[in-house]
Amino acid sequence: MASEDCSSSPKSPMLQPSLSSGDSNERDISSNRWWANVIDVKEAKNQLLFSLPMIVVNSCFYFINLVSVMFAGHLGKLELASSNLANSWAMVTGFSFMVGLSGALETLCGQGYGAKMYRMLGVHLQTSCIISFFFSTVIAVIWWFSDIILILLHQEPDIAKEAGVFLRFLIPGLFAYSFLQNILRFLQAQSIIMPLALCSVGSLVIHIGIAYALVNWTGLAFKGAALAASISIWISLLTLGIYVLFSKRFSHIRPVGYSFEPFRHILTNLKLALPSAAMVCLEYWAFELLVLLAGLMPNSGTNTSVVAMCVNTQNIAYMISYGLSAAASTRVANELGAGNTDRAKNAMVVTLKLSILLAIVVDFALGFGHNAWAGLFSDSTEIIHKFASMTPLLLISFVFDFVQGILSGVTRGCGWQHLAMYINLATFYFIGMPIAGLLAFKFKLHAQGLWLGLISGLACQSLGMLLLTFLTKWGKVEVSTNNNGENELPA
Repeated sequence: MASEDCSSSPKSPMLQPSLSSGDSNERDISSNRWWANVIDVKEAKNQLLFSLPMIVVNSCFYFINLVSVMFAGHLGKLELASSNLANSWAMVTGFSFMVGLSGALETLCGQGYGAKMYRMLGVHLQTSCIISFFFSTVIAVIWWFSDIILILLHQEPDIAKEAGVFLRFLIPGLFAYSFLQNILRFLQAQSIIMPLALCSVGSLVIHIGIAYALVNWTGLAFKGAALAASISIWISLLTLGIYVLFSKRFSHIRPVGYSFEPFRHILTNLKLALPSAAMVCLEYWAFELLVLLAGLMPNSGTNTSVVAMCVNTQNIAYMISYGLSAAASTRVANELGAGNTDRAKNAMVVTLKLSILLAIVVDFALGFGHNAWAGLFSDSTEIIHKFASMTPLLLISFVFDFVQGILSGVTRGCGWQHLAMYINLATFYFIGMPIAGLLAFKFKLHAQGLWLGLISGLACQSLGMLLLTFLTKWGKVEVSTNNNGENELPA
């Protein structure tokens, strides 16, 4: 944090430092160019510089689990099926929930940083870690008995038992992942992103070596793949934890001795964290539900494979929009914390324009390269042809998913998680999924019908989020805080 943060200047924190007076000529020149009338060039540049590292961070942490599944899959068909089932179950019941739970910090730390209440950032981080530990313990119990649960859900017993073994070795990683997400949001709220990018890339590289060694050089084999993921996530957590604990830039937020203050903010945090977790999980579960519905169709093997490919493609594309979503959340929260509502709204408009531009770029890439992309998943001509028929629908869903992703970031920055949760519940489960089932089974559109239903849900979700942002009063989240010495920063 720069020393100028403690100045009395009314300017709010920016993602990048403002241009110096010597650059005023450059600013004047850019303002005369045609694109300056289309988009706020300075704001767009700052958001892109923020978004690119966040895309790297999100992708690397996503691929840690995926790499473990890849190593396990090379051990045999049973291991491939079991690790994939375990990974899906882990995402549905644990990892996606932890990502959502940490969303409270995007509001509390983001607005707190904008309001220069720096000490409270550390308090909110501790509070969120306490909550994450509690929910991680509950989920760990579920994971320990997941083989029994999966068998009750009519999964193949042999596959379910091996998936249960995989999940038990992944439990240590669950606790690390929950704390890691909190630290990530804490740093993101202050626009400290390069340490995150370096840590995530380093962890992924180390993970590949650890996974290879445990799977191939020890007797752990299948178990080693899951254990490698846990070890790598702990390495990420310890690296960032040491950085936060010992870096001088955070000396003003570290507690002096033990305090019960974080416990006094648990209720405030939960009011944001639980709706945030729900809004993330409701959307993620809708995509997983499509894969399950595909398994009920004629030629279920092909349909399930194609729909799963589409879901994975959508998730990978969303990583790009996630970077902008994080930028929107941070900018909006910082500006609202500083009391600059108009700047917050301008940041949202700029991010929306960038998201549409990036969606078009991604659409062109998939539109011209869909066969090559499908070939990475399967050598089957039938599946590649089927995926090609799904591509036009994917191109449409990308646009809506990018837009809603940005607006979801805005809702987290504003503290509207509870409203976004209701929108996600209504649009996906009362509109999108019923339409998907009707088109897929009643009108025999099969995989295309499922995706048309998803598009309907995404379109309604985007519309709902737009109405929310335009009809709801923008302002800071009211939290009870002790403001003594809040604005003091070390010299």
